[in-house]
Amino acid sequence: MITVGLTGGIASGKSEVARLLAEHGAVVVDADALAREAVAPGTPGHSAVVEEFGDELLAADGSLDRARLGRIVFADAARREALEAIVHPYVARRSAELMAAAPTDAVVVYDVPLLFEKQLQDDYDVVVVVDADDGTQVRRLLAHRDLSEADAQARIAAQATREQRLAVADRVVRNDGDLRALRDLVAALYADLDRAGRNDAAEGVPRS
Repeated sequence: MITVGLTGGIASGKSEVARLLAEHGAVVVDADALAREAVAPGTPGHSAVVEEFGDELLAADGSLDRARLGRIVFADAARREALEAIVHPYVARRSAELMAAAPTDAVVVYDVPLLFEKQLQDDYDVVVVVDADDGTQVRRLLAHRDLSEADAQARIAAQATREQRLAVADRVVRNDGDLRALRDLVAALYADLDRAGRNDAAEGVPRS
């Protein structure tokens, strides 16, 4: 098994890279999906968020109004930390369970936005950073999400800088181009990761 920490700024294309890696056969564990699980209606996390932020955050179906919650936490670091204290323990526990259950010869990818912020880079054999410049990120956020430019900038500012992420990268996937170019980059990346994992297994090098 070779473990990969996959990260990137908001709207960098990290989720698309994760999807493409899964197409090639990687086992992908999605931290954002686990975060949604953590606060789904009926869970302790959901109750804790409502208690912390108020029932005005509830949508008509009883789920959380994620857009409204996002505007609150990305504008206030203390509120963001309060939400993370509810969500992150569940995410950490479930991600560890899912990764441990992966086949021993798998390329296991943990898709995690806050890898640098939570200092998780040493937990993985390889750190892959999906990189796009700030202008590209803003354009994508405005085009594909219901955000103002101020909200888009706030979400970018709430994360690590490009320089901080790149400083911990073993591999960088540049994603300022089109999907065809990205597909080619990811195909080459997966081949390298799979080859490294198989070589180490054949040589008896301990991995995760």
